[in-house]
Amino acid sequence: VSTQSTWDVVIMNDDVTRLMLEIQRSKAWDRVTIALDFFDASINRVGAYVIGTRATRKAILFAMLEPTDLLQEVEAKNNNTHRLALMEEFKSLPWTSVWDMLCSKANVPVGPKWLDELDVYHQEVQSKRK
Repeated sequence: VSTQSTWDVVIMNDDVTRLMLEIQRSKAWDRVTIALDFFDASINRVGAYVIGTRATRKAILFAMLEPTDLLQEVEAKNNNTHRLALMEEFKSLPWTSVWDMLCSKANVPVGPKWLDELDVYHQEVQSKRK
């Protein structure tokens, strides 16, 4: 996954989210390998890696939480009005609460708290490299 963002780091934008939704809707998780591209000399490389990885995993979670079967059911009935309405409703499902719980259970900082760990790593490890 590579995006055309200002920093050349994967972010959870519409393109990445749509890609993950397509994989979900095609039931192709077992046939797809996701690789990430990180290249930006203007920001901390570990930070770029974490930003991109978290963004990608959030997009995957968002897609996996979509009630795809319900969408396909109304689509099979050729009810495009319901399909579109459901797709819009799904956008506001509380998927971020699920993300926060997954992070919490994995002992991973929730929200921007991971930046504190990045700063410590930078001070204790990265800044000492020559």
